[in-house]
Amino acid sequence: MSIQSLEKYLPQNTLAYLKKWFSDYYIHIKITRDRSSKLGDYRKLPDKSHEITINSTLSPQLFFFVLTHELAHLIAFEKYGRRISPHGNEWKHTFREMLLESVEVYEDELKPIIIKFSKSPKANFMASPDLVKFFHSGNSADDNSCYIEEIETGGFFVYQNQKYLQEGLIKKNYLCKNLVTGRKYSFKPLARVEKCM
Repeated sequence: MSIQSLEKYLPQNTLAYLKKWFSDYYIHIKITRDRSSKLGDYRKLPDKSHEITINSTLSPQLFFFVLTHELAHLIAFEKYGRRISPHGNEWKHTFREMLLESVEVYEDELKPIIIKFSKSPKANFMASPDLVKFFHSGNSADDNSCYIEEIETGGFFVYQNQKYLQEGLIKKNYLCKNLVTGRKYSFKPLARVEKCM
């Protein structure tokens, strides 16, 4: 997939950054259906080319953020060697530089959040409450949708068509009981769930 064909998924004024970052590499970009387990993925192929997959359902701002994250893997591995940790210091340094270089692409409300995140980039943007709330703010067409941290202890909610009881906070996560199986699960505070009325 060419850089130009990515344009419909991206915010305006991103092509110059992508051309610069892509210029030294042969990269297969695959746009995938929505995957709940990940937003994007990078891997080096046996023929020494690179493959990046990204979910097609992401907003342009999030699409560019995820693409930058995956390109940072490629650039860090090529610059520092394959023995580095996938989300280690070399990747963090590379991702930080790329985020700060391209910060002007993001909406004004998102720029300070990106700058703050870039000080210590995490492997998963879910580790940044500010990023999660920004990217999920436009996705709440369903009035019953909320973060699990908004469910009171003893409250009920639905997650992936299963009903749960929120039993309380354990360290940083919420302990919740599946009402059908009786099994208990740990939920991150910013997990999206549906309130039970």
